[in-house]
Amino acid sequence: MPSQREIRRRIGSARNIKQITRAMQFVAASKLKRAQDATLAARPYSEKLDEVLADLATVLGGEEHPLLAQRETGKRLIVLVTTDRPLAGPFTSNLVRFTAQSILEDKGNLALVTVGRKGRDAMRRLGVPIEAHFDGLGDRPTFADVIAISRLTTDAFLDGEAGRVDVIYSHFVSTLTQRPTLDQILPVEPSGDTEGIPGHQFIFEPDPGTVLQRLLPRYVATRLYQAVLESKASEESSRMVAMKNATENAEDLIGDLTLSYNKVRQANITREMIEIASGANAR
Repeated sequence: MPSQREIRRRIGSARNIKQITRAMQFVAASKLKRAQDATLAARPYSEKLDEVLADLATVLGGEEHPLLAQRETGKRLIVLVTTDRPLAGPFTSNLVRFTAQSILEDKGNLALVTVGRKGRDAMRRLGVPIEAHFDGLGDRPTFADVIAISRLTTDAFLDGEAGRVDVIYSHFVSTLTQRPTLDQILPVEPSGDTEGIPGHQFIFEPDPGTVLQRLLPRYVATRLYQAVLESKASEESSRMVAMKNATENAEDLIGDLTLSYNKVRQANITREMIEIASGANAR
């Protein structure tokens, strides 16, 4: 059985861990509020953009813009949005598992563009070819941060290197629920949520073709930006829950160690009393 000194040392270590995880929980909670507000604020813009594109799709086709063209050739390019930092619970592992399943379903010619070091490292271990990598988006990603990613994927599609571009990210549902999601961004297709929207509800100036020419590049960047925001909110939510669970586990461990310490202490006191009584009787 461990000595009292060793148990005290373990209790002190558990208390230190509890302080760290509780602090990380509070930091993640404050970041979650900011990330959640940014995600929810950006959704109406993305949804309205889908609505406008759905209306344009009723009057224009793939010949109007190359980003609308369906292609049978070219590799499949997947943009995987994860995180740079650890201690986010099952956030990264769920995305990696979901991505691996998507790759198994399509074993053809494909490559990855990774956003976040954790996803890049996991995909390297799986031997998946990585076309490019981006990190350092920080706790407050901006629209300008995804411009380079948007240009890379758009150029690959326009040059014929990629026949399809998908983005995989964690969709933020609630604090306790984040859902790995795959969205096709190229060739551009209206979101499935806009199927019931009637056509010809907007008047385009100067004409639909010119509007489409300006709209599509921004549409691709907006979809990527929304994916980054969703993943950031999901990451902080998963980290907050993970640190909360770690804090509670540390509290349980401290309670168990304290009980063990008291048992050892009581046993030592009992032994000393027996030794004193035995010595007195021996006289």
